[in-house]
Amino acid sequence: MNRNIEERIEWEVSDEHAGERLDKHVAEELGQEVSRTLVQQWVKDGLVTLNGRTAKSNMKLAGGDRICVDIPEPEMLEVRPEPIPLNVVYEDADVIVVNKPRGMVVHPAPGHASGTLVNALLHHCRDLSGINGVLRPGIVHRIDKDTSGLVMAAKNDHAHQALAAQLKDHSVTRKYTAIVHGQLEHRHGTIDAPIGRDEKDRKMYAVTARNSKRAVTHFAVLELFEAHTLLELQLETGRTHQIRVHMKHIGHPLVGDPMYGSMRHRLDKRINGQALHAGVLGFAHPRSGERLTFEVPLPEDMQELLELLRGR
Repeated sequence: MNRNIEERIEWEVSDEHAGERLDKHVAEELGQEVSRTLVQQWVKDGLVTLNGRTAKSNMKLAGGDRICVDIPEPEMLEVRPEPIPLNVVYEDADVIVVNKPRGMVVHPAPGHASGTLVNALLHHCRDLSGINGVLRPGIVHRIDKDTSGLVMAAKNDHAHQALAAQLKDHSVTRKYTAIVHGQLEHRHGTIDAPIGRDEKDRKMYAVTARNSKRAVTHFAVLELFEAHTLLELQLETGRTHQIRVHMKHIGHPLVGDPMYGSMRHRLDKRINGQALHAGVLGFAHPRSGERLTFEVPLPEDMQELLELLRGR
């Protein structure tokens, strides 16, 4: 079976999972977006190995076994334009910048075949670049479903390549505003800590030295409260869940973060998703070279959190 591989994930089976079926264990390790049926197909296609050898779905595991999963790129699916309202901040023949609401997925994925930013863009533009294929047309970078804020998309391949090159050389400005638990000791700082899959929970990411990539986040304190801090964060790299993982790593998880926060504070219940907003986006226009910078205000739910904190 010849499939392009998007990601390779490896781990060692702990003693507590000894005796489990291979397919069940892999599905649970990889999280809710990967079904057991899908894992069984991957096993048949030779994408899952056990101790370096092809395996069968019903094989029983032992502590110390090594599992390797080659996750294939998404198969071609029909992604349809949908008349979903967009908050367009900027648009021309090459690029479009949108203020994405909290709760919207950027591109189709298992469990999110419709209602995504890509579905909306296809209806609005009809001329997105094709570099990322049918599932992610035009998408140069992403933000999490429950993060609000600015996302840029390319309308043609030339623009896509130019914007992607800027992301690679770290010349794109990406500033976020976040509300985190606790008071930070320093007013400014840099978190330089590599991020990879969490070995204890494959659905999550963590600061780790194994199978990781360098991740750098700069932060500045905007406002201090009794038990919380308002931060501005600037990404130098763009790893999956980077800000959320880095803030958890230094002991200041984002308010409302269902994956990386404790969700024990009553403030966590007042927002549906992490208190994180991509408020500033800057880049050189892919055709003219002119520097463009866009800024959008905090969404209403984060403004309400701040009013509540200031009221104390």
